Amino acid sequence: MEEKKFVRVRKDEYNIKQFVMRMFGKGKISKIRIEYTPVGEKIVVSTHKPGWIIGKRGEKINELTEILKRRFKMENPHVDIEEIMHPEFDAQLVADDIALTLERFGAMKYKAASYRVLGRIKNSGALGAELRVSGKLPSDRARSWRFHFGYLKKTGDAAKVVDRAESVAKTKQGIVGIKVAILAPNIKMCDQISVDEDFMNEVKKNATFEEVEETVKKIKKKRKVAKK
Repeated sequence: MEEKKFVRVRKDEYNIKQFVMRMFGKGKISKIRIEYTPVGEKIVVSTHKPGWIIGKRGEKINELTEILKRRFKMENPHVDIEEIMHPEFDAQLVADDIALTLERFGAMKYKAASYRVLGRIKNSGALGAELRVSGKLPSDRARSWRFHFGYLKKTGDAAKVVDRAESVAKTKQGIVGIKVAILAPNIKMCDQISVDEDFMNEVKKNATFEEVEETVKKIKKKRKVAKK
């Protein structure tokens, strides 16, 4: 019984998230998080356009609250807005932006849309990014194009800090899938070394390459312990 209840709750959460996404439209919302509190359910909507989601005098929020009560049988839903300050580092918003561009101007513009978005991400200071566009891209057969720059982890624990998302563009030529991966500039990598004054003083004390390498390992170990 507990397993069925768990599956039902997760299914309801998925349906709520999909409904909210469709209600406000593609490209408006990045993520939706549902939290359960003693006083009711808390729906946290992450967006870079809070005014659009809230509506005039909060009418859209009130409408969403009533729908959640009536359609999804929530007792006391409370909708919170979480503003995204840097949408160019949010993979879902970037993927939706490319999808909307392709739907508006057609699949012929996939290169221009991808390079435009990639340039914006790069100029904002991201460490790395990768865009994959797949589908009927001005060709008789489906094909896939990859656009990338910088440093991007794909395996191991370090890959978990990379923001990934997918979106779909429905064009006249057919369905086009978009995958986006972004490594934001404020992310701290486990193998990242900052060359500061303490680091240089430790290196100066050791002349041989083996000793310098050993010093680097010790500093890494100290920083890992300090983070814990």
